[in-house]
Amino acid sequence: MHDIEPFYNWRHIYVSEEDERSPFYGRQYSEFEFSQTVYNYYIHPQWDEFGSRTLYLKILIADYIEKYAVIELIGEWNDAIENDVMELKREVIEKLMNEGIYKFILIAENVLNFHSSEKDYYEEWYENCADENGWTVILNMPEQTQYDFKKLKLNRYLELKEIDNWRIYKPYHLFKKINDELEQRLLD
Repeated sequence: MHDIEPFYNWRHIYVSEEDERSPFYGRQYSEFEFSQTVYNYYIHPQWDEFGSRTLYLKILIADYIEKYAVIELIGEWNDAIENDVMELKREVIEKLMNEGIYKFILIAENVLNFHSSEKDYYEEWYENCADENGWTVILNMPEQTQYDFKKLKLNRYLELKEIDNWRIYKPYHLFKKINDELEQRLLD
């Protein structure tokens, strides 16, 4: 797991630790000191800690004009024990919402497990976004990880979507592709 780095091909466009509006503004990273773990496996030091012991993230882009953010996740999303959705919503999502962002793309291909609990934070997140014509899409969550997510019907609040080659897109084009598909579905 220590070899899995956050996607870095958009760093010439956006760097969260240099963005004064980012929850991670001013963070400094070591390329050599591995201190964070998931399942006792060290993860790359570029991942950001936000209060969960098992789930980490990296804001790949926050576009305050188009009002969207792309966030990559790694680890175990555990609401049953860690209440990760509460930490994620309070420490990252709400701070971005306070800056006017209401459309979120969560890249979850490195989320190894999902353990559900209550729907409350998901409902609240959905309502906060919907009030501003926003949405949240979870991109490329592994099939085995989706089981509990779908079992609790959380996909009513955060939509599951697959785009195999998302890395070939520039941030705006990825956002536009997803946004256009969601808007077209509403028109149908």
